[in-house]
Amino acid sequence: MTYDVTLIPGDGIGPEITAQTVRMLEATGLRFNWDEELAGMAAVEATGTPLPDATVESIRKNRVALKGPLTTPVGTGFRSVNVGLRKEFELFANVRPAKTIVPGGRFEKVDIILVRENLEGLYIGVEHFVQIGDDPRAVAESMAIVTRRGCERIVRYAFEYAIKHGRRKLTIVHKANILKMVSGLFLEVGRAVAREYEGRVEANDMIVDNTAMQLVLHPEQFDVMVTTNMFGDILSDEVSGLVGGLGLAPGANIGTKAAIFEAVHGSAPDIAGRGVANPSAQMFAAAMMLDHLGELDRAERVRRAVIDTIVGDNIRTRDLGGTATTEEFGSAVARRVA
Repeated sequence: MTYDVTLIPGDGIGPEITAQTVRMLEATGLRFNWDEELAGMAAVEATGTPLPDATVESIRKNRVALKGPLTTPVGTGFRSVNVGLRKEFELFANVRPAKTIVPGGRFEKVDIILVRENLEGLYIGVEHFVQIGDDPRAVAESMAIVTRRGCERIVRYAFEYAIKHGRRKLTIVHKANILKMVSGLFLEVGRAVAREYEGRVEANDMIVDNTAMQLVLHPEQFDVMVTTNMFGDILSDEVSGLVGGLGLAPGANIGTKAAIFEAVHGSAPDIAGRGVANPSAQMFAAAMMLDHLGELDRAERVRRAVIDTIVGDNIRTRDLGGTATTEEFGSAVARRVA
């Protein structure tokens, strides 16, 4: 089987970790037609825009992209390349797994999938200032917009994800006790959808502030979580923190027109070109891409290879306390995958 995939190496450490991820993917035995395109600062330097038309057209054609971290320039093009891509391709679901990999940390049994609505809520960007007297910026107003369709789509996606991946429980996270309408609608729709999955996936709901506390007290109680945009943005970093931070955290942005997979950490320009970056998050993102393509066995093989390289072989980049270079780590994972 051959897959057509848009490849965006990214900025900073992006090209280094993406190169090792491509190497690892090709060791699985699958064939890929990589259409390499630019975004972020690399695109600005080459084309004058952070998101060239050629990149957008490539994603539109292939419907799948593997993206390295980007440095989004200030005051040019989209306010964020990631936001621009979400809107362009209606990437409504942000999926962030967090699983304990390196033993010896505070939390040993974390295995959480956080599903975040990606397009609505406060992040829709409807805001303005209100003038009072002589002060034109006396009051700032921001509007959270939540639709029944958007709520149903993300909650149903989360339940279907749970079933597909053999997950047992789904928690609907909300603030309906205070935000009676925008969060109340999410909870109302969530409970209605949950009834359709009774007997297949256990469901409960939890207020977001209690959720944040429970995550650091008893994270093992959570399996799949689904929530709105801003809550998901905050909680996804919290669950990553439970397993050591963003260095091992992959993410998927799934939509009706395309799916984009990425490491969620930044471009780390301070270590770019030094061969010390950890490609694990990008490799885990590639495993999520294989899941999306229906290659579930190979996806699990990739995850197992990364974990076994870190834990079993004790081959680690310096952020995990080791001395391996980016290339040495990539070679070790590729050998295990093959």
